[in-house]
Amino acid sequence: MRDLVFVAFLAAIFGMGLRRPFILVLAYVYIDIVSPQRLTYILLNTVPISLIAVALAVGGWLLMDDKSDSRFTPRQGLIVLLLLYCWGTTIGADFPLDAKDKWDWVWKCLAFAAFLPLTLRTRLRIEALLLFMILSAASIIIVGGIKTAAGGGGYGQLDLMVNNNSGLYEGSTISTVAIAIVPLIGWFMRYGTIFRPDWKVKGFCLCLIFACVLIPIGTSTRTGLLCIVLVALLSLRNAKRKILYLTMIGAAAVIAVPFLPASFTDRMSTIKSHDADESASTRLAVWQWTMDYARQHPFGGGFEAYRGNHIRYEIKKTDGAGPAAATADQAVTDKARGYHSAYFEMLGEQGYPGLAIWLSISLIGLLRMEILRRRYRDPAGAFGWAGPLAAALQTAHLVYLLGAAFIAIAFQPFVYMLIGAQIGLDSYLARRRAETARPPMRKPRVDPAPAI
Repeated sequence: MRDLVFVAFLAAIFGMGLRRPFILVLAYVYIDIVSPQRLTYILLNTVPISLIAVALAVGGWLLMDDKSDSRFTPRQGLIVLLLLYCWGTTIGADFPLDAKDKWDWVWKCLAFAAFLPLTLRTRLRIEALLLFMILSAASIIIVGGIKTAAGGGGYGQLDLMVNNNSGLYEGSTISTVAIAIVPLIGWFMRYGTIFRPDWKVKGFCLCLIFACVLIPIGTSTRTGLLCIVLVALLSLRNAKRKILYLTMIGAAAVIAVPFLPASFTDRMSTIKSHDADESASTRLAVWQWTMDYARQHPFGGGFEAYRGNHIRYEIKKTDGAGPAAATADQAVTDKARGYHSAYFEMLGEQGYPGLAIWLSISLIGLLRMEILRRRYRDPAGAFGWAGPLAAALQTAHLVYLLGAAFIAIAFQPFVYMLIGAQIGLDSYLARRRAETARPPMRKPRVDPAPAI
């Protein structure tokens, strides 16, 4: 029955896309984020639904969509450059078969990210993209939030509809994305036009924000907690009474502590004692190995190069409890451990050039969003919605960059869609500024009628 619901929903979206080709782009966004083929039993998991969707999206744009306002920007060029560079490192990868498996989905992610801004010609399209992204992620977040509120959860134990611990269904990744979209949800509460921000929309948005905050608690991920703190600090930019705001945030945190599950507080307590936590110690050892590897392989080892690592580290083990507890160092050896960081993922797999391109894509985006935030800060202006949207996109990107320090999500498709939205917003506003600055055409001169 669930398979039939998914098939009917996708058939309806594809059908609407025959009249409005941009809807086919939104269909691919939904499929790439939610992965409905992983939620079905027979019908969708036997066909390449993602490939079909992207082919229809690109074909619909080429054949039916208006391309008069489409512009290819330098940041799209950097994405294409990163795509070509990854292709080159895949050819000479240390582990060719494993590298090819990752390349099969990375190239689609980067290619779609370069293509997406070409379709974002209007404010309505930019808003529709972000709305589809938020609601698609919300289909996972709401499930996790309800289970957390019902007393479920724990590190690696929160069931997010599938047992496959990858993509947005991985605990730390969904925690990062859930907190990243909070400022975007707040923007829709004030400036949304597809769904006017009445009491029903605002009520749903507040409930969704609450579910987003519950996700790091349900997954017991330290990354999610750090992302919450970052969003709270960045929100100070918009607070008129900053001292009062900080006081309220502190009071809310103190009130919430007694209601937090023990699994969450125990997990968070390991932040200050990384040498006693095996997960944190593994990260440090892998990062050191990656830096040593990059010195010998400055152009990277291709996808999945971490499979060649052999690490050794020490953790502190405590025997007993109370004042009589004895602490001793215990040596641990391991191999083929993941990077646990997007920065070291890029350094190990793509080397210094790949890391530089990847960082440039993000840093340019942050800079452009800051420029737009300042340029359109007047809420009474014709584009009073644009400044807050740029600020929300910038905050979401910063949250990703923080979470990426502890998760290997250098090629997370959701983030590249956010980058596409940034580029689309920047290009759209640039066109509107050019139209405004263009001098009006003079009326043709009409000679006075001759006297009769």
